[in-house]
Amino acid sequence: MSLIFRPVRLAGVAGALVAAAALTGCYVVPIHPHQQQPAPVVHAPPAPVTFTARLYPANDMATGYGMVGATVTNDLNGRGHFNTTIGGELFTGEATRVSGSSRDGLANGAGNRGSYINCRYTMNSATLGTGTCRLNNGAVFSMHVGS
Repeated sequence: MSLIFRPVRLAGVAGALVAAAALTGCYVVPIHPHQQQPAPVVHAPPAPVTFTARLYPANDMATGYGMVGATVTNDLNGRGHFNTTIGGELFTGEATRVSGSSRDGLANGAGNRGSYINCRYTMNSATLGTGTCRLNNGAVFSMHVGS
């Protein structure tokens, strides 16, 4: 190979590198094959939001349990999941808004030992609320949702 062709080959490689560097800021937009338009952007659904709740004894029957922590996970689709542990029993269930109300809701849970809990609450804002929970044995708790 002669020395005359070597600079031409290096110039070709250098040109390819410059072209590649110039295209690094480009991106490809998918085109729908039938309409020749950009494909619609699909947004991911919002992630569920988890709230803490505190249940404070409101009668003598509940006093023996003391303050109890609970969680409500709102799936942002009209329902949520409720769980708490009271006296060593795990309660799990659902939380929903009352039909026709944007603030009032119900939460119910079944215990792993056969007990159940029913709660009624009112959300004062998107993240704060208050309510009352009652165990099937008559224990009543005042509930505070949010922090």
